[in-house]
Amino acid sequence: MTNDKLIAALREANAVQYGKFELSHGGTSDYYVDKYLFETDPHCLELIAEAFGNTIDEPKLAGVALGAVPLVAVTAVETGLPYVIARKKAKEYGTAKRIEGQLETGEQVVVLEDIATTGNSAIDAVEALRAAGAVVNRVLVVVDREEGASEQLAEYDLELESLVTASELLADQ
Repeated sequence: MTNDKLIAALREANAVQYGKFELSHGGTSDYYVDKYLFETDPHCLELIAEAFGNTIDEPKLAGVALGAVPLVAVTAVETGLPYVIARKKAKEYGTAKRIEGQLETGEQVVVLEDIATTGNSAIDAVEALRAAGAVVNRVLVVVDREEGASEQLAEYDLELESLVTASELLADQ
């Protein structure tokens, strides 16, 4: 699959919107990539799972709750690999876990995420995974907004890989 197919699918799903938007880290932007529009579109999910599947060498996947759960689930089905879900904080009921699913000490895990802006949510997930004994070296995202996430993740010895960059997604618009 080429980036062109995924870019076309994201645009067709109306996932790229223009206007004035506040972002989760507090900044503003004149465009917004609505993850819920592409994460609820079966065609986008199929393309994302295929693309992620073609780049994964690790034996286990991890998704950042809640946004990346659909992505990690379809990628697990595509690849046959098991996955865990990393929460920002432990839930306050039931088993009160921060990592949901089975994770063994020393397991190599790749983190899947929807959109990278600052990289903070991925870093939170990686810290939880590493605290639970996982070995994490890479974060795969659908869209890198190219606003510093790659550099920030590098400070945690993490490589950021994206299926699409904001520059590619916004080109010719």
